[in-house]
Amino acid sequence: MLLRELPATPLFPWERGMVLLSCALSVLGCCLLLGTQACWPELRTRPRQLLSCLSGADLLSAASYAYGVLKDFEATSWDCVAQGALSTFANTSSFFWTVAIALELYCSIVRGSTGAGLLCCFHLVSWGVPLGITTAAVALKKIGYDASDVSVGWCWIDINAKDRLLWMLLAGKLWEILAYVTLPFFYILIKKHISRAHAALSEYRPILSRNPSSQTRAASVADKKLTLIPIVFIFLRIWSTIRFVLTLSGSPADQNWLLVVLHGVGNTFQGAANCILFVFCTRVVRNKLLSSLCCWRRSNPEPPPPSLETSSQADAPLCIDWELQGSNGAGGDLSSP
Repeated sequence: MLLRELPATPLFPWERGMVLLSCALSVLGCCLLLGTQACWPELRTRPRQLLSCLSGADLLSAASYAYGVLKDFEATSWDCVAQGALSTFANTSSFFWTVAIALELYCSIVRGSTGAGLLCCFHLVSWGVPLGITTAAVALKKIGYDASDVSVGWCWIDINAKDRLLWMLLAGKLWEILAYVTLPFFYILIKKHISRAHAALSEYRPILSRNPSSQTRAASVADKKLTLIPIVFIFLRIWSTIRFVLTLSGSPADQNWLLVVLHGVGNTFQGAANCILFVFCTRVVRNKLLSSLCCWRRSNPEPPPPSLETSSQADAPLCIDWELQGSNGAGGDLSSP
């Protein structure tokens, strides 16, 4: 299967503007996520430590994409290679960290166990594998101008490389496709575990099934968030995969303006989407942020809601802010305020 030999995909100014806006929103979203971690130590739980790493990767990715779109490369150059290398590393790392978060939640919620060894493994794989792939691609001169056939203005794998298909898979597409499979798998297992725990809880506490409480509503919101995470990821990333397949098949449909815009926005909006899910749609973080903006803090914070990662699995499904639960750097349990 060969890539087609046609003129570069045209990019109109308004298309570049939309991609740049998406990049800017992602940069702001990543900075906000990292800022909340820096300002409030009680938020530095295990899942949010991984989320910080994901935000760092998404921040680098959005910044490198923005440079590529602004530069409007027309051929391979030193800054094209630099931009392509940075985006390749950051984008591939983002895939690994997204899957790492799903695996962490699965281990802590379903298996009820986490360990420092797993965290070290996450860092080793999620930074080391992308770095190794990117280093090899740069050393073998595989990164360069791709005529926007598999990108939206930025540089990636050189469109003239003979083994470009192999390197496109190694430099992102293989890991992206694997993420499409592994993310729904882990989150389905987590949701099934929560449903079984709810059934057991209703059996021993019938009053909860007759009188919906704030805890039950909290569990419903947390359950919806678990559903949204893989859906949002797939919705944002699927357009780049569609263009990749169309380009491989030699179809001119990969130059369709709508598909190009969806590809550009989808690849660059991940940081903003994570900010929406884990800042604005997380009650604890949202309240802290609002109180900080208003220069007002409550002297007596509300008692923490039940946690999805407490020692009793029967009470696990009754927490809205499940991603705020877990072990901090010292190994202690944190509760959402």
